[in-house]
Order: sequence, then structure tokens, then C-alpha cells
Amino acid sequence: MIYPKNFEQKIGFSSIRELLKDACISPLGENFVDKIRFSSNFELIKKLLSQVEEFRQILLFGEQFPSQDYFDLRPELKRINIKGTFIEQELLVDLRLSLNTITNIISYIKKLEIDEFPFLNELIENVIVDKNILIKINAIIDERGGMRDNASSKLQSIRSELISKQSTIDKKINKTLLLARKSGWAAEFVEPTIRNGRLVIPMHAANKRMIKGFIHDESSTGQTVYVEPAEVFEINNDLRELENAEKREIVKILTDFTNFIRPNSEQLISNYHFLGIIDFVRAKAKFALQIEANKPFLLNKPLINWTNAKHPLLYLSHKEQKKPVVPLDISLDDKNRILIISGPNAGGKSVCLKTVGLLQYMLQSGLLIPVKEDSSAGVFTKFFIDIGDEQSLENDLSTYSSHLLNLKFFINHSDNKSLILIDEFGTGTEPQLGGAIAEATLEKINQKNSFAVITTHYTNLKLMAGKTDGVFNGAMLFDTTTMTPLYKLRIGMPGSSFAFEIAKKIGFQKEVLSNATKKTGKTQIDYDQALQDLEVEKNKLKDGETKQKMADDFLSDMIDKYQKLKNEIEEKKETLLQQAKNEALELIANSNKLIEKTIREIREDQADKEKTKKLRENLRKETEIIKAKKITTKEKTKQKLRKKFREKTSVETDQIIKVGDFVSIEGQTSVCEVAEIIGKDAIILSDSISLRVSLSVLKKTLKKPASYRKKSYSNIINELNQKMANFNLSIDVRGKRADEALSLVTKYIDDAILLNVRQVSILHGKGDGVLRQLIREYLSSVNEIKQYKDQHIEFGGHGITLVSLK
Repeated sequence: MIYPKNFEQKIGFSSIRELLKDACISPLGENFVDKIRFSSNFELIKKLLSQVEEFRQILLFGEQFPSQDYFDLRPELKRINIKGTFIEQELLVDLRLSLNTITNIISYIKKLEIDEFPFLNELIENVIVDKNILIKINAIIDERGGMRDNASSKLQSIRSELISKQSTIDKKINKTLLLARKSGWAAEFVEPTIRNGRLVIPMHAANKRMIKGFIHDESSTGQTVYVEPAEVFEINNDLRELENAEKREIVKILTDFTNFIRPNSEQLISNYHFLGIIDFVRAKAKFALQIEANKPFLLNKPLINWTNAKHPLLYLSHKEQKKPVVPLDISLDDKNRILIISGPNAGGKSVCLKTVGLLQYMLQSGLLIPVKEDSSAGVFTKFFIDIGDEQSLENDLSTYSSHLLNLKFFINHSDNKSLILIDEFGTGTEPQLGGAIAEATLEKINQKNSFAVITTHYTNLKLMAGKTDGVFNGAMLFDTTTMTPLYKLRIGMPGSSFAFEIAKKIGFQKEVLSNATKKTGKTQIDYDQALQDLEVEKNKLKDGETKQKMADDFLSDMIDKYQKLKNEIEEKKETLLQQAKNEALELIANSNKLIEKTIREIREDQADKEKTKKLRENLRKETEIIKAKKITTKEKTKQKLRKKFREKTSVETDQIIKVGDFVSIEGQTSVCEVAEIIGKDAIILSDSISLRVSLSVLKKTLKKPASYRKKSYSNIINELNQKMANFNLSIDVRGKRADEALSLVTKYIDDAILLNVRQVSILHGKGDGVLRQLIREYLSSVNEIKQYKDQHIEFGGHGITLVSLK
């Protein structure tokens, strides 16, 4: 159920229809645009959305889709259903072209993977184009649409005779003209011409009797007459008869063809119905690309959970003006069903409400909507709206009376699957009474478990949202520094109207504002001020939370790196110790061999004193060499361990660290600046992050950070926050040159690493795969990248690379 009747005009869907018609190729598709209707049938909505999403994928990554010769032959096919009628020759050309288009579309879709494009494949299941019809048409007319000479044996005979007669006429005319020129009866350079469909000779009027024949015309001055010689007159009559016979034979051929296709007229009409659907789906997919629309995850229950939602008409308007559109994040579910939006005038409350209404209506009409891919959407069975001035002189209704009638209708017909949109709830009458009626109406709507988005300035409604289950507040943000709206919706707190602040900014008279403050009362002013103060505090807390999260992530990263280095040292230590042990064992084995050799030689020489003395001296020398080698090996092992440990973990304890020094954390190569010293701890700055660490893990360094610049910490944080706010989780490099695309991707990945973003996507298209391969070669070289892979086929397949960072 939709209410009121002019619902589409109120939310702007009538403009969407016109844009869809502009995207259609032919009236076939335009007829379907006119038939778009809001539906609450979940399976139908899912089917329509899937058709458009599959076609969107074709337009993004597929080959060129057949998009010419979308002619609508249905009126002609219905006309020739009557016996005795025949199809016109010009329309026969259109029939051939359009049937070829339908055949090409069927072939195109059949080539697609049925698992990836099931809904488009479903469209062609019952579409059959009789090839005999195309064969018959090609046998009748040629490539230029003319009737073939051999379309029938009789036509071929007639045309052969026509050519013969025409040749005879040409010869006789030229012979007579040559005589007239020689005799001076006609001008020297005159040529035969046509008058009344007959070939004639231009002659001087004074000589018109010199040649027997018939005068068909004369010039405006009367000096030239156009004579058909008597000798070709009869031949011309024969020619006219042959031409008439040719026309009759062509009609007969067309009649025979019409009789041939008449039994298949219903199938042909069905084919053009299919062509209209394809044109319609293509137009919806093309429009989806225009407004950057996606298919959200669809659930068969009332639900709104959108991220980065944009009003499509506002987006297109701003796109032409090269202005950004602030996206909307909004969620309505079983626990939080009714959103009360408050905030300053011209702050975007009504745009927010219309965005919800238009996108939900588009979705349930089978159109993709401009939201982020991971958004979720549900289905509502009833859709009500109260927006704008409904004053009616004819029905003797004031603006407020019309609003009350709408509210009465909402209360009587709403249920737990209804979505209600009300703009400026309660206005149009005395504020206190209007606010009371609005609050009571809201209670009733809430009791029916309906869903709603409501904009208001009334304090009692804001307070009700804060203490009533199912009802929650939202505020359109306002920059209190520049006194300008930010057009951002923040859920959880009511918004201030900033009436006095805006009045001050535009230079409203101070004494009038002072008097207004007194009349308003301190309680109301304090409440409004409290809302502003809460908003400021909330922003500060959010900024602090962001900084803390970044610091935590940074610290966690450093701990991981430190642990990794420690493990490497332990592994190296074990390796070196094992190596030293092996060398020692080798030395012992060599020593034993030397001793055994010496003893053996002494025994063999029977204890010769000189020989024994010499052998003992050699043993002593060899022992000294072994000892020296053993000591050297042991010392080298110790030195290696000391050197490795110093490189990784040593701390210069003899250096005194002061504020302003540049230091590094043990186990880390990054350089930080000391901002403050608190007891045994220091506050250090690194890559715009503030971190508290122990002095014992710091060592001074003469190096400076590569990105070091003389500026305050607050400026660094503001710059980082600005970069984070403007960062997009996807980048589109389609159509770029290889070097340009690689440069953009490199900068993009650098920013993602800096901002600690975990996952991004790169849209490079499919094409011949060169750009995809080049980008992936670069990604393979970046250590901070954990993995990269193709996006899910539903969201773009190998036309998009999904990148996960460490």
C-alpha cells in the first residue's frame, strides 16, 4: 500500500522514471519504465534486482552487448493478423534487423556462465526465433532493403522486360534528340528529362511541331517545351503497365510472406516483449552505473541498514557541478524502529528523509540503489509519507488539516511492516498543542511497531526518543566554528536548531536577539546549549578514541616486531652454540688422534730418548695450537652473540634522554621524538602517534625521522584525521595508462598502510589483463601486504583485486 497518490512526485521517483527512459534504446523499454510499480513480493524484488546486477556486471566487465535495431514491430504484427493484409516492405527491413538483434542477444547470454548469470539465462528460456523467417526475409529483400529480382520468377521476368523496354526507349529518345540538336530544334547541350513520369526532350517552343509527339509541359517563360516522341509513346505505355505489374507482384510476394509468418505472430510478439525487457534491464543497469548503485543484501523482513547512502538526484546534480555529496549511514531494525531527526534549518533533515523514501521505493521497484555493497535492506508492505504543503482550496483544507488527515490515515492503516516518513512533524499550528498531538501520534505509531523516519524541531519529541523503547534520536551535524551545516547524520543524540547562532552569523540585530533570549526562557536556552556542549564533547571523545586506537595499533605492531626480533636472536644463539659445540667435539677428536699417534710412534721406536723427546715436543706444540684454536673459536662465538645482541637489543644506558631528543626503541629502526618525560617514562611522537614508553627501552640517535617537520602535534593529528576522513576503501583505475595507474595505486597503498587500513579494493577492469598483472606484480613487492585475491564474482570477479594488509 502506498499513500498518498502523489507519493512518487513527493519523493522524486517521477524524475527517476524520466532518467530511465533516457537510458532506454527504444519505446519497447520505455513502455516497461512506465509500468514500474512498488512491490512487497520478496521473491519478485530479488529477481528484478538480480537481473539488473547481472547486467551491471556485463556493462562493467563484459564484451560489447548488442544495442542496435531495437524496433517495436508489435503494432504491425497485430495489424497483419487480419487475413488479406500484408507487411510493408520498409517494416520488413525493420523486422529482419530486430530479429537479428534478438538472435544475437540470445547467443550472447548463452555464452555467459549460467552459475554467474542465472537470472539473465532465465529470461531467454522460452525465447525462440524461427530461423526460417530470417531465411525467407533474406530471400525476398537484399542488404539495402530492396526487393530482390529473384524474389519470384514472375518478378524476375517483369523486371527483365522492364530493362529491355527502358533500353529501347533510351535508344529512340537519344536518336531523336541527336536529330533535334543537328537540326537546331533543341539546344546543343540539352539532355532528356522526366515529366509526368515520362522521358521527354526539351525543345525550342518555335520548333515544337518539328517532331511528332506529345507535349507534356513547358518552361515558366514558355520558350521551352517538353516533347515525348510518338515512336516511344506506346513503348512508355507498355513500361507503365510493366511497372504496375511489378507493384502487384511485390504485393503478392509480401502477402505470401505475411501468410507465412501469421501463424507465428504470437511468438514474434513474445520475442519483442523479450526485447523490451532486455532494453528495460539494460537501462536500469546503465542508470545504476550513473549513480554508483549496488545491490544490497536483501532480507525478507522490514529492515534498513545502509552505509554511504546517497540521494541519486542530488548526486547527479552535484556531479555536474563537481561538488561532493555527503553520504548517509542509517539503520532501522526491530529494536530501533523510529528515528527522530533534529538539527538546524537547511541542515539536511528533509534530504535525509527523502533519501530514505526514494531509495527504499527504488529498491522495491526493482532498481539498484546507491549504497555500499555490504549494506542490508528489507521489504516493507506499506509505505506512507507526509511531506510538503498539502493546502487545498478546492477541499477547504488548511496545511495543518491536511497533515492531520495524513496522520489519521497512518494510525488507521499502519502495522509492523509499515514505513512512515513525516517531515517537520507537528508544525502548522500552535507549537505547544501541535507538539502534544505529535507526541501522542508518535506513541500510537510506536505501539503498532511501525518503522518511521521523522524530522522535527520539537523538544518534547526529542525527549520522548531518549526514554521510549523503539524510538531513538539522530542529529544533523553543525560546525559550531564556522556556523555552517555539515549535512552528516549522527545517531544517538538529538540536535540543536542553532536558531540564535545562525541569526548572529547573518548579523541579526543584537537587541532583538537579546530580547528573544529573555522571552524564550533560561530553561530552553540551557537545554539547547547543553545539546551543543554534548555534541562538542562527543566529537572530542571520538577524536580521542581514534587517537587511542591508532596508538594501540602502533604499540601492538611494535610488540610484534620486538618479539619477532627476540625470537630471531634466540634462534641465532642456539645455532651459534651448536656450531661451537660441534667445533669443540671436532677439536677433542683431533687431540685424541694426535695423542694416540704419538704413543704409537714411541712404542715403535722402542723408547728412543731423542725420538721420544722430539715426539713430546711435537705433541706440546700441537696441543698449544689446538688450545689456541679452541679459545679463538669460543671467543668468536661469544663475539658473534655480543654483536648480534648489541645490534638488536642493546640500550645506551650512559646517555641522558631529554625532551626534544630523537630516540629509537630497542629492537626498532624507526626514529621518534621525545615530547615529554614523566618520571621513568617518556611520551614519544612517531608518525603522528603519541605513545608512552619506559626510558629504559629508548636510546638516543643522531638520525631524524624522514617525515620530520616542525609543526605542532595537534596539526599532525588534524592532518591525519583529514586524510582518514577522505580515504576511500576502493580506487578505480580503469581507462588509465599503465604508468599512471601504477602511480595512483602506489600512492593509494602507501596511504592505506599509513592509516592502518586492513582491506582495500582496486578496480582495474578485465580487458586483456595487462593492467591487472602489472598491479599485482607491484602488490607482490610490498611487504606490508598480507594477501591479494579476486573479488567475489558477484561483486566484480577478476575485474577487481581485493587487497588485505598486515
